Amino acid sequence: MNNIIDTVGNTPLIALKNITRSLNGVQVLAKAEYFNPSGSVKDRAAKAMILDGIKSGKLTKDKIIIDATSGNTGIAYAMIGAALGYRVTLCMPANASFERKKILRAYGAQIIDTDPLESSDGAYHAVQKLVAQSPEKYFYPDQYNNDNNWKAHYETTGVEILEQTNNAVTHFVAGAGTSGSFMGITKRLKSHNKNIKAIFMQPDSPFHGLEGMKHMETTIKPGFFDESIIDSRTEIGTEEAYEMTRRLAREEGLFVGVSAGANVLAAVRIAEKLPEGSVVVTILCDGGYRYMSEPVLEGV
Repeated sequence: MNNIIDTVGNTPLIALKNITRSLNGVQVLAKAEYFNPSGSVKDRAAKAMILDGIKSGKLTKDKIIIDATSGNTGIAYAMIGAALGYRVTLCMPANASFERKKILRAYGAQIIDTDPLESSDGAYHAVQKLVAQSPEKYFYPDQYNNDNNWKAHYETTGVEILEQTNNAVTHFVAGAGTSGSFMGITKRLKSHNKNIKAIFMQPDSPFHGLEGMKHMETTIKPGFFDESIIDSRTEIGTEEAYEMTRRLAREEGLFVGVSAGANVLAAVRIAEKLPEGSVVVTILCDGGYRYMSEPVLEGV
């Protein structure tokens, strides 16, 4: 009999056929991470960090799981905390979407709002202050610096991509929040075949609407972010990411979030320049239901 957290992973890899009709013999495949039980790619890292905390003895029933989040990792913590019987407190920007806050409260998590102008960096500083004040009270996974974050993707997501493509993947394209998925997947793919190219996508401006994505030059870099494994970079604008997000729903039947739209747009642009036989893989980070009140769906 499975616990809900046992269902994390083994998500489908979906061929994007309609929006890639103009491509000549190049496949674009998307890992549908919103099939995870709390609805996002962050389930993998949250599970790994919490289970490691339990195994090490750092997380006990009298402690509260606390971390900074823009939403998805927090929801994953809250789901796992509810399933395993741990309290969860999350620092997040006050302007995080209405839907995400409702989901967190449904799971029983406590939310501490932080300055929206400081984005995820403000939440990060706030949680560090709380933990410094009462270290005995909290278990702080610190998703931005915990190696179990990227290792979860090295040990699961990257392996799944290799298996699902029959080792045919030639390019991996994705953006990053903590960078755990990008780092872990890239390291796994390159350990299998050093010729696989990793393309890093990021917003084209520090002030953007790509929820969960970081503009690395203007924010706190995660401790395990390793630029040396990046083969090339590409930037995506907010409005064009919104448009691709809407296209994925209307043309592929994939109702996904804005970061997924940005990832797919970047992957398609890369694919347009590649030779026949190339296989490009990207990530659908979460589902669109968390963005119902967001600008991406205005007028829909």
